[in-house]
Amino acid sequence: MSFLAIDIGNTRLKWALYASPQPGAAVLAQGAVFLENIDVLAEQDWRSLPVPSSMLGCVVAGEAVRRRVEEQLELWDLTPRWVVPSAHEAGVTNGYDHPMRLGADRWVALIGARGHMLARGPARPVVVVMVGTAVTVDALDRDGRFLGGLILPGHGIMLRALESGTAGLRVPTGEVVPFPANTSDALTSGGTYAITGAIARMRRHLAEHSDGEEPMLLMTGGAGWKVAPYLDMPHELVESLIFDGLLQIQSHRLAL
Repeated sequence: MSFLAIDIGNTRLKWALYASPQPGAAVLAQGAVFLENIDVLAEQDWRSLPVPSSMLGCVVAGEAVRRRVEEQLELWDLTPRWVVPSAHEAGVTNGYDHPMRLGADRWVALIGARGHMLARGPARPVVVVMVGTAVTVDALDRDGRFLGGLILPGHGIMLRALESGTAGLRVPTGEVVPFPANTSDALTSGGTYAITGAIARMRRHLAEHSDGEEPMLLMTGGAGWKVAPYLDMPHELVESLIFDGLLQIQSHRLAL
C-alpha cells in the first residue's frame, strides 16, 4: 500500500514515497529536482523505487509541467491523480469566493495544517505561511474554515523587481539587521520585514476574529528557514506540510 506524494512548485518538484497513505506513515524514500530536470526522474531518482500502489500530487507550475511529470509516471502502471481545490475536503471548508481558483498548494497546505494542529491538541485557529517563489499567508479558523489570505512576492522577486526598476540597485548579499546602514543590508532587511510584517498582520486579524484566541503559526516552503529566525512570535517550521496535506486527503478519500 505504498503511496507516492508529489509537490510541483514554481521552481522544484519534491516527492516522497510513504509506506502507506496515512498521516504519520513512514517515509521510504524522498527527493527533489529542479523543474528543468524532471525528464530524467524515471531513469534516475525513481528507477529503483518499489512500485507505488497509488499517488496524489499538487501542482502549481502549469499544465505543461504536469504532463511532463505524467510521462515520467509511465514507469509504473499508476493512474496520476492531482488535487483540485473544492468547497470541502478532509475536514477543511474553502471560504474563497471561487473555491476552485485557490492555488492547489495553498489548499493542500491548509489541510495539512489542520491535521497537524489537531494532532497536537484541541482545535484552534491557524496561520499557514508558505515561503517560496511567492509568499502566502492564510487564515484557518478553529472549525477548519479557510477565511482568506495574503499573497506577496518572495525574496527573489522583490529583489529582482528593485534591481530592474531602480537605477544603481543590485541583488544584495546583505544581512537582516535592525538598522541597515548599507544598501545590501537595507534590501535584504526590507524584504524580510515585509514578509514578517504581513504574517504579523494576518495573525492579529485572525486573533481578533477568534475572540482573542492566539492562533498557531505554521510555516513551510523552501525559503521558510530564511524568514523564521526573524519572527518575534511563537511559530513552527514544518517542511513536510504539503506532503502532510496529501496524506490527509488520500486517507480521507479512502475512508469514504
